[in-house]
Amino acid sequence: MGGILLIFGAAVYILVSVTLLNQVDSMLAGVARDITQVTKISPMGELNVINLPSLDMTANAFVQVWGGNGKLVSTSPSISALAVSIDPPALKEGKTLYQYSYLGGARLRVLTVPLQIGGRTIGIMQVGASLSVVDATRENLLSIMISVAVIAVLIAALGSWILLGRALAPLGAIADTVDQINRADDLSRRIPYRDERDDEIGNLVESFNQTLERLESLFTSQQRFLADVSHELRTPLTVIKGNVDLMRRIKEADEESLGSIDQEAGRLTRLVGGLLMLAQAESGKLALNIKPVELDLLLTEVFTETRVLAGSKVKVHLNEIDQAIVNGDRDRLKQVLLNLVANAIQYTPQGGEVFLSIKRIGDQARIIIRDTGPGIPAADLPHIFDRFYRAEKSRTRSTTSGFGLGLSITKWIVERHSGRIEVQSKEGKGTTFVIWLGIAEG
Repeated sequence: MGGILLIFGAAVYILVSVTLLNQVDSMLAGVARDITQVTKISPMGELNVINLPSLDMTANAFVQVWGGNGKLVSTSPSISALAVSIDPPALKEGKTLYQYSYLGGARLRVLTVPLQIGGRTIGIMQVGASLSVVDATRENLLSIMISVAVIAVLIAALGSWILLGRALAPLGAIADTVDQINRADDLSRRIPYRDERDDEIGNLVESFNQTLERLESLFTSQQRFLADVSHELRTPLTVIKGNVDLMRRIKEADEESLGSIDQEAGRLTRLVGGLLMLAQAESGKLALNIKPVELDLLLTEVFTETRVLAGSKVKVHLNEIDQAIVNGDRDRLKQVLLNLVANAIQYTPQGGEVFLSIKRIGDQARIIIRDTGPGIPAADLPHIFDRFYRAEKSRTRSTTSGFGLGLSITKWIVERHSGRIEVQSKEGKGTTFVIWLGIAEG
């Protein structure tokens, strides 16, 4: 604000000064022109100024006419007693010019005009005007502009301090909340923002609260993940240790204990393998071998293998099959289908059925795996793709049950193929998984 006022004030001051000086110069030129018109020359070639305009001090104009011999021919009444030139240096120059001069401590603006006839100079006329009014006007203008600038800067500073203080107050709340979160490790806190305007501060607060919410979710998920991993590791390790202690006491290898150890070791291997795969997937180190894949042939292959797995417990049906080719990793897509079908077989009771189908709809392929099992409770549906999550109410855990990693891996693979997976289930009526994948172009 101060810089703008300084530039504006300097421009106004210069403009006013130039304008006033131009007005004075115009006045001097007019007076000189009027005097020239009444100037006469005698037959002897001498100047004869008649009816010199009546000028006095109140008009701030002074006139002197000097003859060619350097003698004062005529003067205005206001300076009739002055016998010296009002601008001596200009008198010696003998040419038309405007100059500043000082007379009795007063600053003058003087116009010097040579009077010539036939190229011969017969005299010099000097017309001067006091600049006291101009100087006073400039001083007053400068004082007014300085006062206005100081007041304007103070008002702008006060207004900016108040407005910016109000505008930046939420940033202080953000800093305080973050500091409290850091001290208390409480990610459940949110930044309050009572102003409902859609401004930059509100957007920042909203974004920060969303970040806190996501961090809280990730932190909670990590805590649950560590607790689940600890629990899953503790169970097989406890079984293995118990069987080893039993064989030490009886001092012989017990086949049942060895079988139990082998089974639990297999469970640990599967757990570590699943965790390793998820870690590689999330870090971007799990590469996919993308090639054209015939989904109908792949589903037929999975149907053949899982029908053997189901044995006489569950009947597996291949209802509908359309030809569909997608770009993807064949092994990972087969892993998805095997996992879903194996889960359907595992959790479907004796005499139940599992139905497989694939249909081409527009530019997408739809794969359906449906079972007639006990279904999944509605409260558990939003979490079935979370790690280590199992709906224990409807799917009792056994020694052959998984760790809750299969569906997480399945979802990751489907999404990396630019597809999506959906689930629908009702208790007592079975569960249906639907996979959508884009058809390969060409």
